[in-house]
Amino acid sequence: MILIKNAKIYTMAGKILDKGCLLIADGKIKEIAETISAPEGAEVIDATGKMVFPGMIDAHTHLGLWEDAIGFEGADGNEMTDPITPHLRSIDAINPMDRTFEEAYQGGITATAAGPGSANVIGGQFAIIKTYGKRIDDMIMVENAALKVAFGENPKRVYNEKKRTPMTRMGTAALLRETIMAAKRYHEKKKAANGDVSKYPVFDIKMESMLPLLEGSVPLKAHAHRADDIFTAIRIAKEFGLKITLEHCTEGHLIADELAKEEIPVVVGPTFGDRSKFELKNKTFDTPGILNKAGVKVAIMTDHPVIPLQHLPMCAALSMKSGMEEEEALKAITIYPAEILGVDDRIGSLEVGKDADVVIWDRHPFDLQASVGCTIIDGRIVYRK
Repeated sequence: MILIKNAKIYTMAGKILDKGCLLIADGKIKEIAETISAPEGAEVIDATGKMVFPGMIDAHTHLGLWEDAIGFEGADGNEMTDPITPHLRSIDAINPMDRTFEEAYQGGITATAAGPGSANVIGGQFAIIKTYGKRIDDMIMVENAALKVAFGENPKRVYNEKKRTPMTRMGTAALLRETIMAAKRYHEKKKAANGDVSKYPVFDIKMESMLPLLEGSVPLKAHAHRADDIFTAIRIAKEFGLKITLEHCTEGHLIADELAKEEIPVVVGPTFGDRSKFELKNKTFDTPGILNKAGVKVAIMTDHPVIPLQHLPMCAALSMKSGMEEEEALKAITIYPAEILGVDDRIGSLEVGKDADVVIWDRHPFDLQASVGCTIIDGRIVYRK
């Protein structure tokens, strides 16, 4: 057991305790109150003058798929040999021994969605993982959380060099439609077999990997920067009745009213850094605040390693500087990404029964001078300054 006492607790569930206590037992949050008596044998952490937040969450990274300070040998996020690779699983490439995991939890980031890059039209499966551990199998929250698809410049650039489809935006959309249609036919044949394995279609691992999408258990995680690409992603999702989240959404502020009508959540970023390609020419930290105020559910991402994951609070702070409300900026790296990823029953806020992913800060995390004093993941202290 761990008892944190005398802390200013930001629950991210609508309540701030100016001087409160939080009790952790069996990896879960057992109690939050102004006063809690220390159970026998509990480790007591006096957090007087400090702030307690839920562990922060980045809904879109490539953590462990592009290893730190390594070139080709550690680059495992893009299989640039085939534009259609739904069967690739990020957990088979994530290296939790990479030092960026340690930097993440030392920076207060306790969970992330990590997956393939955007070279392919269909890149593969994102997983939701905790940031502490030696073996990825023990860190997984959701093994197949979303199917990565990409619109815009990246698939065009990769396959133009290979002189094969897709070399245009039309080609990207056509390949995606073709694959979804093929998967629907495959799915219908399996259903028609009514459990008779002898009548199943010939096994196709790509088609099998598309079935969770068609059945509605996972969304498309759609890489789209430019407004026209965002609308293409929405158009295709609507055509086939698919769940979707919009990733990057760089020009979202230009079409905020339209996105609000669609009621589709967005994950904005990576906003810190240069405008390295044409589709980023309208990149601005104004985007999260404008979308949020329009009524769109917004999470903020680093797209690690584009921005190192530990700088997620800085990205939220810069969004606040550009007009986002403080509470909404905090939610954009805690409860909103948890809701968008579908794991808000476990993480994203400090509530009784949720995973004990708790971070003690010496000051507000939006302060550039702030540092983490203690990180707790699943009730275990994994870092103490």
